[in-house]
Amino acid sequence: MRFVLAIVSFVIAAAMIAVGVAQRTVLQAPSRVVAEATVDSEAPVTVIQGTTLNAHDRSQTIEISGSDTIFAAYGRTTDVLAWVGDTQHNLIGYDAEEVALTSELVEGEAAEVPDPAGSDLWYESFTAEEELRLTLDVPEDVSVLIVSDGTAPAPGELSIRWPLDNRAPLSGPLIIGGAILLLVGLGLLLWALSHMRSTRGPQRKTPKPPKPPKMPKVPRQRALPAVRRPAAIAAPERGRRSARRGFIALPVIAVIALAGCTATPAPAASPTPEATAAAPEEDVLPPAVTVSQFERIMADVAEVVATADENRDEELAATRLGGAALELREANYTIRDADNEIGKLPAILAGDVQVTLPQASDTWPRTVMGILQNEQDETVPAMAVVLVQEDPRANYKVHYAVTLEPNAQIPDLAPPGVGAPRLDPELDLFAFRLDELSAAYGDILMNGDQSEHAAAFDLANDSLLANVGPAAKQQKKDELPTTASLEFAVAPGDEEPIVLATNDSGVLVSVTLDESETVKPVEEGAAINPSGSIKALTGKDVSTKGFTATYADQLLFYVPPASDGGKIVLLGYSQGLISASELP
Repeated sequence: MRFVLAIVSFVIAAAMIAVGVAQRTVLQAPSRVVAEATVDSEAPVTVIQGTTLNAHDRSQTIEISGSDTIFAAYGRTTDVLAWVGDTQHNLIGYDAEEVALTSELVEGEAAEVPDPAGSDLWYESFTAEEELRLTLDVPEDVSVLIVSDGTAPAPGELSIRWPLDNRAPLSGPLIIGGAILLLVGLGLLLWALSHMRSTRGPQRKTPKPPKPPKMPKVPRQRALPAVRRPAAIAAPERGRRSARRGFIALPVIAVIALAGCTATPAPAASPTPEATAAAPEEDVLPPAVTVSQFERIMADVAEVVATADENRDEELAATRLGGAALELREANYTIRDADNEIGKLPAILAGDVQVTLPQASDTWPRTVMGILQNEQDETVPAMAVVLVQEDPRANYKVHYAVTLEPNAQIPDLAPPGVGAPRLDPELDLFAFRLDELSAAYGDILMNGDQSEHAAAFDLANDSLLANVGPAAKQQKKDELPTTASLEFAVAPGDEEPIVLATNDSGVLVSVTLDESETVKPVEEGAAINPSGSIKALTGKDVSTKGFTATYADQLLFYVPPASDGGKIVLLGYSQGLISASELP
């Protein structure tokens, strides 16, 4: 018996080891899938769809060649197609049966595209000469854009490689288990050999002695016939046959009992229309940018604006600034051209993004707000910026750049991956009409607590009111000689208000306000002598007519919902001279 067990162990062990090794060799699945295509088209753009990239699970390795210069970028599919627009392009698909890439030519009116490098739409971009290989792991709503130089045909040699999970998880246990069973069989064999030696080999059995002859049987007497009993009083059967019948009867009785106990099945409940009807999916708009995109955008904005500030380059500044922020910079460059003693405006912060609040939108223009902090220098106040992208091929431009108040409390905002809707300023759902916010605050700067709108604003920690409010204006008047007069005026700026919703049903509102100062002589023969920035902008040392100067205020407010009963809070502001001229 020991030899039999040893042989069985050897056979099973050999089978387990053979199967385990086979799973690692001849039975192992392919480690990757490769699909290729040669695109013979004059189109300047090729787009690999997100569904093609995800034809197989796991990451995608893309190899591109067939052109001297190769540019590739990936981003949200809707953004990629919006950037391509009405340009002729190749659309790359996947044929699962042939395991090959397919190419479809999409006709368009345009035959070339601008340089896509540096676009804010891309999550990431790559550039190479003659051949480019990149490995991605993107979802289905992300596509890849491929361009040569925007005019020449896009690179035509494409291949995508997907790694496959060809691991054999049972291979190791089979090999190890087979090895253990092999050792067990070897132990059984040694045990059998040892037992055979201890018994000195097999022994023959001693033959049994012959049995004595049997005595002849005594003839049996015939028994008298038994008297039959009536059927009604017949004795129960005994013995094996009666037991067998009992066993047959028991299952029958059990079946009858079970049949009697089984409940009659109730008719299945028909699903209600609410249960069968699929709930309509709400259209969830994607955020305009991701956090990494915004960080990259702000790094580029800060670098461009710093270079423009250093060289006083208005054209360069206009590539990353717009609206009130650009107007303020252009005026500063003009002032510094006339007077080198006048300093630069505060720099746009680059890193340490504390808050990213993109607009939830798949159309244009798009908006994103962010708050940045210089963590290396705590004396530099935090800055809030609002950027706008006018169309898919334009880059984001800073329209508002305000310095936050030291004690500014930012309300609870939507996560960056969700974004917030941009609202119409004319909506009358809040504690104040948003399209009238700038004019109302201007009245407060003119009249302070006496303004009819003062009760709607939290003015306790408003530093702008302290700097340019009625008290500051009166002090300026008092400092003038009696031969001159000073008049103030305010008006809403030309920049469109930007309204982004907060999580508490309130809104963040960015607006502009223009403040003007007019100084003129009140006595005949008197003259006004401007200084500083006003002198630099007007180019006048003296005037008998007087001067007018306009300052632009960029303001960021938090407006609570009407049901909250709270007050409007000024979160931050920036102010600067934008124009000055001699009176006619």
